[in-house]
Amino acid sequence: MGGRERLAATDPDFDPEAVDIDDAEVFSRLAPVVQEWWVEQFGEFVPGNGGFFTPPQKEAIPLIHERENALICAPTGSGKTLASFTGIINELFGKAREDELENSVYCLYVSPLKSLANDIHRNLGQPLDGITAKLDERGEDVEIRHAIRHGDTSDSERQAMLETTPHILNTTPETLAILLNSPKFKQKLETIEYVIVDEIHSLAENKRGTHLSVSLERLEEMVEEPPTRIGCSATVEPLDTVAEFLVGREEPGGDPRDYEIVDTRFARDFDMELSCPADDLINTPRDIVTERFYKQLHEHVQSHTNTLVFTNTRSGAERVLHNLREKFDDYDESNSGCHHGSLSKEKRRDIEESLKEGSLDVVTTSTSLELGIDMPHIDLVVQVGSPKSVAALLQRIGRAGHQLGETVEGRVIALDRDELVECAVMLEKAERGFVDRVFIPENAQDVATQQIYGMAINDVRPEATFKSVLRRAYPYRDYDDEDWEQLMRYMTADYPGMEDKNVYAKIWRDTNDAPDGEHHYDAYDVGERLIGKRGRLARVIYMTNIGTIPDSFTCDVVTRSDDSWVGQLDESYLDTLEKGDVFVLGGDNFEYRYRRGSKVYVDRTAARPTVPSWFSERLPLSYDLGREILDFQGQLLDRLADGGMSEVRNWLREFPIDENSVRAIARMFREQVAYAGPDSVATTDRLVIEETLDHDEYERHYHVHSNYGRRFNDGFSRLLAYHIARAASANVQVAVADNGFTLSMPLNRKVDIARIVNDLDPETAREDLRASLDGTDLLQRYFRINATRSLMILKRYKGYEKSASEQQVSSEMLLGFAEDLGDFAVVEETYREILEDKLNVDGIETVLRAIQDGDVDVVRTRVDSPSPRAFGLATLMASDVVLAEDESAVLQEFHQRVLNEIADGDADDGVVATDD
Repeated sequence: MGGRERLAATDPDFDPEAVDIDDAEVFSRLAPVVQEWWVEQFGEFVPGNGGFFTPPQKEAIPLIHERENALICAPTGSGKTLASFTGIINELFGKAREDELENSVYCLYVSPLKSLANDIHRNLGQPLDGITAKLDERGEDVEIRHAIRHGDTSDSERQAMLETTPHILNTTPETLAILLNSPKFKQKLETIEYVIVDEIHSLAENKRGTHLSVSLERLEEMVEEPPTRIGCSATVEPLDTVAEFLVGREEPGGDPRDYEIVDTRFARDFDMELSCPADDLINTPRDIVTERFYKQLHEHVQSHTNTLVFTNTRSGAERVLHNLREKFDDYDESNSGCHHGSLSKEKRRDIEESLKEGSLDVVTTSTSLELGIDMPHIDLVVQVGSPKSVAALLQRIGRAGHQLGETVEGRVIALDRDELVECAVMLEKAERGFVDRVFIPENAQDVATQQIYGMAINDVRPEATFKSVLRRAYPYRDYDDEDWEQLMRYMTADYPGMEDKNVYAKIWRDTNDAPDGEHHYDAYDVGERLIGKRGRLARVIYMTNIGTIPDSFTCDVVTRSDDSWVGQLDESYLDTLEKGDVFVLGGDNFEYRYRRGSKVYVDRTAARPTVPSWFSERLPLSYDLGREILDFQGQLLDRLADGGMSEVRNWLREFPIDENSVRAIARMFREQVAYAGPDSVATTDRLVIEETLDHDEYERHYHVHSNYGRRFNDGFSRLLAYHIARAASANVQVAVADNGFTLSMPLNRKVDIARIVNDLDPETAREDLRASLDGTDLLQRYFRINATRSLMILKRYKGYEKSASEQQVSSEMLLGFAEDLGDFAVVEETYREILEDKLNVDGIETVLRAIQDGDVDVVRTRVDSPSPRAFGLATLMASDVVLAEDESAVLQEFHQRVLNEIADGDADDGVVATDD
């Protein structure tokens, strides 16, 4: 229970929603010297005028003063980070003036990115130096030290921090975990009173956040008083869940620690609009669409001071910058640049510094500038294509208009019909305050391995203490005794044959297991089970191998016939490949056969490609936004049925989209309904399966319209293909997109696919989907990642560093052995991560229950050619569609078939007339 809830419980007249903190009250919380600095920076304070503090500052500063845990949600540039630090700096200067600060850390700032930690470190210098100077003028020798420590920090700088320790330490989750096990520096953390977790949404959704949540509980064990936890984010939902992730629990199985939520996410004005270069993206020649796009982008850049352009791939960011420079004389290396993760650290730093200075007219990027550095001169963000979630859209567009009071200006340009629908819904939902949910991984055994190992290395302790620390962290709140015993069996190597595979015990459990000299049980109650570390090199192994970010590598592609090298593929691309799939590399077609370590073995073939070359690059559509798109499609159908095209267009004009977008979306759905009927459109209560026959390729295609995002569709397609293959005794090829997937099988094979979907049991879906993963490259890859995280495979040992490809070879030798052990922690975590985090099995179970309960109908349609809403799915399986220029011709062919069919059947009704 937070402070407001406590007041509500004791005062029946208290209304927490009506609390309006006055600027004067906030100002009064600051010490006079801090007030002076604030006035110098932000102007004279006039009581009663309001607006002196930004909304997040007004709410957060008093909470920090009262030592309340708080989740601060506010747009980028609204002062939430300054709000956090101002309250803390105010308290630390008070302690310093009373000579109460020791040579140790009092505030820990945790950032997901080194660049963000660096930027915050620079920004902190301004208030700290300013306030220190004012005190110096008064003859007070007071200093608040701050420093940054992460993977790039030199040994000399680290040593200096031991002697002169920063009071405010900026770091990353990985470095914090190392510091907790640093024999000397961990003592410097015992005085911590405040922890700030910035951009918390980007950590909560992955295992870096899981790791951090346990590290914070370990920190809680070390300090005298529980530190105040502050989380910051511009876009996050659900707020209570993320707040509980931040604060953890007082006791395992108990209630979350007290917290407050500062929700000022929509305190700034947004000016967002979707545009499209043409109202017909199929028949307008691609060169004309491209020309209009770059002309539009150029006009945006020229009418603004600094423009940030987001694309969805690194190659896209490079291409947009190259074409801008080629097409217009206004751009060169002096005023434009590109920023993404594949560039050198020095190149990225140069771009970041130029952005801070405002010296670049335009910078293109993929995701690397979504978070992080302050870019005060950016006054426009352009998003090319769909960012796939409202949260990502707001995060990116929020990089513009950093000054308080400025309108955040963002433009989205869609170049694809399916993305046009996505973006229209996305912008409308963003304006209404909708944000996609963050899904937090739970009970991850690989992270638990690292953290329990780290605790055991630090000290021999009762087993109950280890378990308690783990279960107080939000991701492990439901971690039960069965999970714990599974982990203990792995960590104590309680399986036959493990040491033969060079997998050794990491801990001893109970005093009977303790190596000589490690029986420290006299410090505990007799009969209490203890845990301690095993191995003299345990600390070195831990410090050099921990972390959750997986290594990746490119695979050499070689032909089976003569072992000749034909190119390289990123290993993540292999997640999409099954034996027999055909892809294009270097202009030639190859059939995938198998992988061994870092080598991919293929056969040359004349068969058509089945997997596009760009597949692995694209971001996945969020599950929540997918559901909103289904709702949008249902509403559009209702308006089309009630008032025809004019009502649809008028309704679409209420969205923040241009006229080309209105006309293109309206036309697509009109043609869809005219060609295949209203039941051919997927909605929140309808799943559509569209069957087409390809007599040229002698194949039967099932296009499944399920707009729940690619993670859902990847899992659902595997599950359905697994059952179809068993029912038809045939190989089933799969191609997945965000708005659905396509299953293909020989023309002479046929199944009642609607019946199979209706019969899928949500209670066995997880088990069946797990069975479908057996022997796949996806399983092999994730087992390697989890075996490395679980320290089953050591990346670094005795001075040797094992590359990702070498790790893969080791994991392939271990996987069969590990699977045969049964209920093995690393194998179970591999399946859990794939099923829950990558394939959204929870969403699949939800939809299957809705089908079983009759809330979602499964509708099967038969068409001679793919319908307009299936064009994108059909091109995934169409001949020669691998490069974008090939796709255009195929789409035109599909479209013409639809128009011809409509004209033959309904010409008298005028359904193919123009929209005007």
